[in-house]
Parts: sequence; C-alpha cells; structure tokens
Amino acid sequence: MNKSDSFFIRASITGLTGGIFGQTSIDLGAYVDALGKSVLRLRNIAVSYNFGGNFSDPNVALATTEARGHFQLTTQSQTASVSSTNKSVISSGQINATNTTASANAYDFFSDNLDIAPQMWTNGYLVGVEQIYLGGQAVNFSTPLDIEIVLECTVETLSQSAAMALALSQQ
Repeated sequence: MNKSDSFFIRASITGLTGGIFGQTSIDLGAYVDALGKSVLRLRNIAVSYNFGGNFSDPNVALATTEARGHFQLTTQSQTASVSSTNKSVISSGQINATNTTASANAYDFFSDNLDIAPQMWTNGYLVGVEQIYLGGQAVNFSTPLDIEIVLECTVETLSQSAAMALALSQQ
C-alpha cells in the first residue's frame, strides 16, 4: 500500500437548533477513486463546538434545563441521527450542558466526548466513497450550535478488488 503524507479536510454544519437534524456533504472525489484503487484513510478527527459563530460559552436557555448536541460523520446521507451500529457511521460525538440553577442562560455541568473516532482504531478508518456526510442536531441551547471538524487524512492505493469491496460496503 502506497501512502501519502497527512493532509487535512475541514467541514462544518451551522445553525443547529430546536432538535432539527441538519447535514452537509463533504466531497472526497479528489482523493477517492475505487476503480483507480485510491482510498482515503482517516487518521484522526478533531471536533469544535461553536455557539453563535463567536466561540462564546454555551447558554442553556431555561433554568433547570438540559441542553445537548451531537454529530455524526457517515458514508451515506441520512435524514436523522443513526446508531453507531449503522455500517455508514465513521465517527460520532456529543456535548451536554445542564443548568440546575434558577437563572436562565447558565450551566453548572458541561461535557463533550467522541463516541467513535478514527484515532480509536489501530489503523484509522478507510473510506472508499466519494462523499461523506456531517450531520447533527442540538436542543435547548439559547444560541445555535455550529459543529466544526478537522479530519487528518492520507491517500492510499489498494488492489482493485479490495477497493471495490470497500466502496460497496460503505454505500
């Protein structure tokens, strides 16, 4: 397998609010060509949660409310969030904020985590499709949530049969 040096792909999904699922596509056609035996290996993913476009602290809208947001990176387009057992899931994660105070727009607990990420696997995650999808949703934040990701990638060459099998398994 020939490997390239690492490079980075950036993507974002903006304005998530009200529990409505949103999604954007990420074009990998310049790197992936199943018939030409070229595949993308995701080595690492970094996620940033941005509120209101200015990296401000998250605000939980109401007193005694829990706010949450999550993202998923998939090899297939989705209309709603899917389970991590879905074969199209590459990565997923979430944030949670809880406001147990009597004041609006405050929080006393905040956490974020990656449920699944390429860096958790020994050799990253191979992608054999020309589009991947960043989706997510958020609820109970007083400002819209933007989810921004940076993917560390390499391009590799596989045998034609292995590349085709990989591409078909991720459709």
